[in-house]
Amino acid sequence: MRFKQLLVLFSVALPLLMHAQLVRPKIGKTAQSADGRISIELIGKKQFYAPGDKTTADPDINSPKSVNVHPNGKKFYVNSLEGATTVVYDFQTFKKLAVIKHQFDHTKDAHLWSKPSGLYPFTHYQNNHLNTFYGKPVESTFSHGGRYLWVPYYRRSYDINAQDPSAVAIIDTQTDKIIRLMETGPLPKMIATSPDGKYVAISHWGNNTVGIIDISSTDPKQWKHKACHIVDYQLKLNYSLTSSVNRDSGSGYALRGTVFTPDNHYLLVGCMGGGGGIAVIDLQKSEYLGRLQGMMANVRHLVLKNGYLYLSINTAGYVQKIALKTILDAIPKMQNKRVTVTGWQNCKVGAGARTIELSPSGKYIFAACNNASALYVVDAQEMKVLTSIPSDSYPVGLDVSKDGKYVFTTAQGHSGKGGGNAVDIFKVTYK
Repeated sequence: MRFKQLLVLFSVALPLLMHAQLVRPKIGKTAQSADGRISIELIGKKQFYAPGDKTTADPDINSPKSVNVHPNGKKFYVNSLEGATTVVYDFQTFKKLAVIKHQFDHTKDAHLWSKPSGLYPFTHYQNNHLNTFYGKPVESTFSHGGRYLWVPYYRRSYDINAQDPSAVAIIDTQTDKIIRLMETGPLPKMIATSPDGKYVAISHWGNNTVGIIDISSTDPKQWKHKACHIVDYQLKLNYSLTSSVNRDSGSGYALRGTVFTPDNHYLLVGCMGGGGGIAVIDLQKSEYLGRLQGMMANVRHLVLKNGYLYLSINTAGYVQKIALKTILDAIPKMQNKRVTVTGWQNCKVGAGARTIELSPSGKYIFAACNNASALYVVDAQEMKVLTSIPSDSYPVGLDVSKDGKYVFTTAQGHSGKGGGNAVDIFKVTYK
């Protein structure tokens, strides 16, 4: 009996021990598909889990959440969430060019703020220093041909439970300086620019809302909030002001992946929680229409490419694909703000599929798989895994260079599990 009990305990503990093992791949690690048509090599990294390694160590890499390669291919930007900085690197040499600090004073930086829209009132914090804070940068999007980089903040530093308005910073990529600040709803995460360059959308994880900003002017001072759409219902936030709670759970639909349709007609927003699905906003009517359903639960990231919509499914570790036409045909058929969409193609990747991006040709999908601590490559037509390569635990952000020859991943880490504090740089070779 005692032996059987030990055997049961071992069988339970072993997977936990295996999961807890951190992955720290060395530069030079390679992987390739069975047919040899694509190969990957880890050629560089920026990290601060091994400060003694002077070739890769950078103290500004502090829980990096996302990475964005500039459209001109000359620089890349890393958002260090816990460091409250955006770190800028030279694409060719990987040398650090600048560190943009997201720390503000209500007097000194007053000139940066846009006029309040009235869409995002403060309900918990009321004083004259609401604009004195540091912000935790999450995701990013470029606008105006790459001239500006938009960076929303998870929360303002004093708002411990992310229940009042946060903010988004706009960086001039020619100077790598913050030139504008605008308010947002609570706990913004994903941000996207419309194909016509006229709008920026920010999905607020914190309360089931999506903000739309008019950026049609070339003058940043003319940018203005256009609307704040509610996805079914707006969460009433009333948390403690002294004790923090877990805001990554219990946040309604937990709005995440955000993408505009190519004709600028609709905005699609992934719902990681609350029954899942994809929220649809009609931009021409400025109206929330409802949610598409039928895909797997826990939708994390959305990408549109070559007439197809691609999703990452976080918990189960899948990538899904469907023709955009199928989505567009389903939207007018909504009844009671719901419609089920069928015809999804599925591909099992590593557990915790987070950010996905496609190669410029659209032939390959790259997926940062968090729990698996790996970068996966999927054949976008056949929806089959071609290969995978270890990535520093636990990868969350990802971007692909414009020529498709480089893939970047960011490892944010897990509380109590370690990992994180790394940016991996992979070179991709196609045959």
